[in-house]
Amino acid sequence: MNAANQRIVVGTDGSEPGRAAVRQAAALADARGLGLLIVHALHLEQLSYSGGLAGPAPWFDDLAAYGRKVLDEAVAEAETTAPGIRVDTAMPQNSPIPFLLDASESAAMLVVGASGKGFFSGMMIGSTASAVIAHAKCPVLVLRGRKGTTNYPDGGPVVVGIDGSPVSERALATAFEEASRRNASLVAVHAWSDITYDDVYGMARLVTKWESIEGDERRLLAERLAGWQEKYPDVVVERVLVRDQPRHALLQWSAKAQLVVVGSRGRGGFTGQLLGSVSQALSHHAECPVMVVRPS
Repeated sequence: MNAANQRIVVGTDGSEPGRAAVRQAAALADARGLGLLIVHALHLEQLSYSGGLAGPAPWFDDLAAYGRKVLDEAVAEAETTAPGIRVDTAMPQNSPIPFLLDASESAAMLVVGASGKGFFSGMMIGSTASAVIAHAKCPVLVLRGRKGTTNYPDGGPVVVGIDGSPVSERALATAFEEASRRNASLVAVHAWSDITYDDVYGMARLVTKWESIEGDERRLLAERLAGWQEKYPDVVVERVLVRDQPRHALLQWSAKAQLVVVGSRGRGGFTGQLLGSVSQALSHHAECPVMVVRPS
């Protein structure tokens, strides 16, 4: 699907975090020449009696009226942030997850909150974020701010986690594109071992020539970056090679980054650690927005 038909999808519940998400999504859509789809879920399943019987009609009317108010305010917020942007709305009746996953088939990006009730009334948004990270067909931007606030940083580098897997390659491509768009530098982090000397079952006790292993990992990192640096000569790249757990290294960098980009899953260079758990950890604890790139 060409860019003219794509859009960014965001959810809101009318709270300040929800409004902040709409503003962020609108700015991203405007910068990319895309449309915006704003989603507010009614969660009618919460009004059902046991056995699937519908709840009282007045409750539905009140909930639907509130939902329309939330969407109207969100549209106004988006148009104030990005005048002239094309905005559509949707109000699924039940859980937002199936709707978002369907929308991801043609979306350029999904924007979701990281924790708390947040953007979809009555549902912990952490579970929504976890579901779309695991199953969406497009990149997922999980909005996290400094120290758990809606203070989303607009300065600092773009940081990308590299493990050598195919989805890591897609994350690297996305990170270079984001860094170029934002006029930011890029920090490429390769955590080449997540086994500690305290791990009684770890290979670390058996390996004595860390220097030779580190040399191999350094060459792997250089090879992964070579072609992309030629494609994006405007992006200044810092290479970071650490013998550490990848999620720990990336969480530390998130405190001074404006964006962290990771793949959604895969083993690669993160020995014994699924990258999916790294993306989940970042979506709950990072101090900047996290972009999770899905396999093609």
